Amino acid sequence: MNKLKQFIDRLQKRGVTVTLVSNYPWVYLATVNGKRVKEKFRAEHGFTVAFEPIEIGKELEFTDTTEIFKIIRKYK
Repeated sequence: MNKLKQFIDRLQKRGVTVTLVSNYPWVYLATVNGKRVKEKFRAEHGFTVAFEPIEIGKELEFTDTTEIFKIIRKYK
């Protein structure tokens, strides 16, 4: 969870507040600055930001940072 916390903290320093929702192993971007994200990316239930590790010893894996920041800019 360190990567997610770091991701959220860095965005907050830039004035962007995000809410993430997890449904193991998916981590979805729920809101950006209080606006609900309606797009779907790599899942049928929301915009997937990352995948939580399934195996012990693996790390959290972000999906596509380019797409993530496009959505954040759109809702900012």
